[in-house]
Amino acid sequence: DINFEQNIVLVSEQCGRRPRFTMGNKANMILLWAMLVSVAAMATRHRPFQRTKGINGLEKIIVRDPRGRSFEVYLYGGQVTSWKNEKGEDLLFMSTKYANTGPLTSHGFVRQRFWKIDANPPPLSSHPSSTAHIDLILKSSEADLKIWPHKFVYRLRVALGHGGDLTLTSRIRNSDAKPFNFTFGLHPYFSVSDISEIQVEGLQILDYLDQLKNRTRFTDHGKFITFNSQLARLYLRTPNKIRIVDHKKKKTIVVRKEGQADAVVWNSWDKKVVDLGVEDYRRFVAVEPVAVEKPIILKPGQEWKAIFQVSVVPSGCSRKSCIPHT
Repeated sequence: DINFEQNIVLVSEQCGRRPRFTMGNKANMILLWAMLVSVAAMATRHRPFQRTKGINGLEKIIVRDPRGRSFEVYLYGGQVTSWKNEKGEDLLFMSTKYANTGPLTSHGFVRQRFWKIDANPPPLSSHPSSTAHIDLILKSSEADLKIWPHKFVYRLRVALGHGGDLTLTSRIRNSDAKPFNFTFGLHPYFSVSDISEIQVEGLQILDYLDQLKNRTRFTDHGKFITFNSQLARLYLRTPNKIRIVDHKKKKTIVVRKEGQADAVVWNSWDKKVVDLGVEDYRRFVAVEPVAVEKPIILKPGQEWKAIFQVSVVPSGCSRKSCIPHT
């Protein structure tokens, strides 16, 4: 930016003088023009995101990295609705029908608020390196305080990693004069070849609450989770890595999380759901990082952070040889 401004000043000064057509001046002007073209091209090439209209005319942001991978996020709800690899394949399945825990509206109220782009976010330590990202911010409004009487600031960074992985970093700060507690959940729905062809690994020998049986507590003794009917479980105190193995596509979706002790696994199967087509249940699985069993407690001025990262690797590869799908 400094060089660009200086170049504009040089051109303005020369416009007020009688031109001297010497070889040196011509060379300088050609060099100056080349520098201006280069700066303009660089600004275009590194444009961080594109603002456009999406469903129902709602504003959404499209972020792309140099290899053509991308994600889309709506300012309404701060919801990521697409995550594509460089082949243009969408790795997410978009739906919103789930969650009935807590006294507030289903999924919480921040998904029904208009977020803003955070042009000057505070530094974010220990964040995975990224090739492209955007920062959003949501501050509690007077309307929010009527349904949840606590002031807060919620910052969300959505980023693409060098291997094409998607990372969401959530930061919630207590900007009130008194402490408050809350539960938290992200609701990613992953695109799969067929729900009957996948298995979820990493949750064996764990307790879970069965949402289909009045939240009765059970222990999962299976080696992995498979699907042949409706399933809705809240697993407690889960590991930080969960794997979704898609046998038909020969790929594995690796979910990593920090700050969210629990996880929801859900598929509606053939139960009628308002915002799903009759056969849509076959094309997704929801594996959701949440913090539910033990609510987060924040004192005034404190900030809580959670990281959710997802990548896609070939199924059956060893730990060292696993590289993200592109």
